[in-house]
Amino acid sequence: EFGYRDSVIKRTIASSTTNFHQASPRWIVLSVDLQLVKTGKSAPIRYTQLARALNLELEQSAPLERIRQTVLDLRGTKGMVLEAQDHDTWSTGSFFTNPIVPIEVAETLPDDAPRFPHHEAGETTDTVKLSAAWLIEHAGYNKGFGLNGESNTVNGRASLSTKHTLALTNRGTASTQDLVQIATVVRDGVAEKWGIHLVPEPVLVGVQLGA
Repeated sequence: EFGYRDSVIKRTIASSTTNFHQASPRWIVLSVDLQLVKTGKSAPIRYTQLARALNLELEQSAPLERIRQTVLDLRGTKGMVLEAQDHDTWSTGSFFTNPIVPIEVAETLPDDAPRFPHHEAGETTDTVKLSAAWLIEHAGYNKGFGLNGESNTVNGRASLSTKHTLALTNRGTASTQDLVQIATVVRDGVAEKWGIHLVPEPVLVGVQLGA
């Protein structure tokens, strides 16, 4: 039952307790079997940013080595490829999932807010996937939020990445509670500004965002 950043395994953690506090999964993955096809080219490219970087149209293919390097380069610009000396890469990646909302909710946002068509198998209502990064930044939380002594932050120990507002980073001495505090401020600010509740992607065990 795989879905966008989701599976029946993750849902059992969510349903076992409120806000993942003291979460315990019902299942644990011990091994994975993959069936691969030997080919020199990728599957059709469906991500606009990747296609643009490769100077290709959507649905075209490219050599796998070129795809790999381009993806690494793109992710690197967002601080999503680990480099020991770069604290922007000291993160769990994207901290909040992109919200999936009814079309009428998306229509309450400004015209320039990114929207992506979304439809899960078995659903009868079309929904729209929004950009959590856009919602965060346009709620007033810019890249590096937390580094400059902003209200309710933790003196620079944790912050949003200076490259990408969706990543929550450890600047070198952060505790779990420091990260949780920044995440709580951002989540609550987005809810106040847009009326949309952001959900963490990492599973939080023994800790929860503030009430």
